[in-house]
Amino acid sequence: MRTAILHGRVITPFQVIEDGNVLVENGKILAVQDGSAAIAAADDVFDAEGLYVSPGFVDIHTHGGGGFDYMDGTPEAFIGAAKTHLRFGTTSLTPTTLSCSDEELFTVLRCYETVKAEWTDGPNLLGMHLEGPYFAPTQAGAQDPKYLRLPDAAHVQSLLDASGNIVRMSAAAELPGALALGDELKKRGILASIGHSDALYTDAIEAVKHGYSLVTHLYSGMSMLKRIGAWRHLGLVESAYLLDELNVEIIADGCHLPPELLQLIVKLKPWDKICLITDSMRGAGLPEGAVVKLGSLENGQDVILENGVAMLMDRTAFAGSICTADRCIRTMVEKAGLPLKDAVRMMTLNPASLIGAASKGVIAPGYDADICVFGDNVQIKRVMVGGEFRYIEA
Repeated sequence: MRTAILHGRVITPFQVIEDGNVLVENGKILAVQDGSAAIAAADDVFDAEGLYVSPGFVDIHTHGGGGFDYMDGTPEAFIGAAKTHLRFGTTSLTPTTLSCSDEELFTVLRCYETVKAEWTDGPNLLGMHLEGPYFAPTQAGAQDPKYLRLPDAAHVQSLLDASGNIVRMSAAAELPGALALGDELKKRGILASIGHSDALYTDAIEAVKHGYSLVTHLYSGMSMLKRIGAWRHLGLVESAYLLDELNVEIIADGCHLPPELLQLIVKLKPWDKICLITDSMRGAGLPEGAVVKLGSLENGQDVILENGVAMLMDRTAFAGSICTADRCIRTMVEKAGLPLKDAVRMMTLNPASLIGAASKGVIAPGYDADICVFGDNVQIKRVMVGGEFRYIEA
């Protein structure tokens, strides 16, 4: 089947084609042309005049949405969360776990395999991101401390052998065994990321040597500049800026990182080293004022969605992100001052490249036809996955 998207403002990694056509056939982008070019016959034609035509958004760190969390461990939860994010422009994602018992984790991994094999009506599932359990207890954040542990070789082997669908793991680089973990992840082609960590600069340097190339949700759950005795030592935040080998991901909701901090990040870190993530919990896509569970449905605590973020019921602290991919881009344009094309790249090509999805994240011939069509202020109109429009605004 051939589809033509005509007269859109086509966003490529380096420019916006103000009047462009995108031709799609058999799930791939066939051609990108000037809007004045003659178009061959197409089975479906969509006039995108006045709208932006962008690569579909790629979220490599999301825990859930629409009232569902991937840790629920059911097909209903996986499908419900993924379809929620589809409405906001996400065409590819990596469901993300939290630290838990091995039994619970294996259930979630088996559920992913079932959904991946049988479900064809939503975003691409790129693989699982294991966020834990190898974290520093002092930087646990929302991770349950009772499940944190050291990455000993036997346990690492049992986790990684449990599924061939693990594409990313976050771990604290300073822990005993973390460097061997990095070596094992690199050998298996799994993205190694430093997170929930008290690493110093010396730890970060060693981590890079052993395959770590990303910092998990910059500023959240990590060390900063500290004095040890008479001497100052860089923490993980400063190391992420200083080490060119390290990419960073940021929760671009405008809450976890205020506008001034977003501006600092894009000033200090090259834009091609920054990925936007939602890090969303089950409240993403739900209305303000909703009360949902943080963590499991059975044992989680109630939190309230307020002012664009999940809050503890006493309003003393954030309880998680409810961000969506379209909001990430809006935030970076409106609050960090980025050009739209750069913000889009941080939500498309950059994360796709990091996670190894080489055929995604770019509108160009030969790439997968994962496309998002949106208006001003990143209001989503249509979302195409694999050459098929799977979301159309009512």
